Amino acid sequence: MNDLGTIDGALDEMLVSLAGIVLRLARPEITNTPDTQQALARSVHQYAVCASRSADPRVHALRAELEATLKPRLRVITGGRPKTS
Repeated sequence: MNDLGTIDGALDEMLVSLAGIVLRLARPEITNTPDTQQALARSVHQYAVCASRSADPRVHALRAELEATLKPRLRVITGGRPKTS
């Protein structure tokens, strides 16, 4: 049974490393085309599938962070009312 714990821990460490890689690739300057956005979505989905069986809280936190990268990016535009004479 100890071997299963060792394997499980190693898989969790790999998932943490993988999430770091995907997060670096999720930067807006990299995922700026429809193809790269689709690739990111596939990567995040596959990560989520693997993470769902993990008991490591780091893996679940990274899953949430990765899923947040898929949400639309909003820009804040500030400005006052146009001046009228």
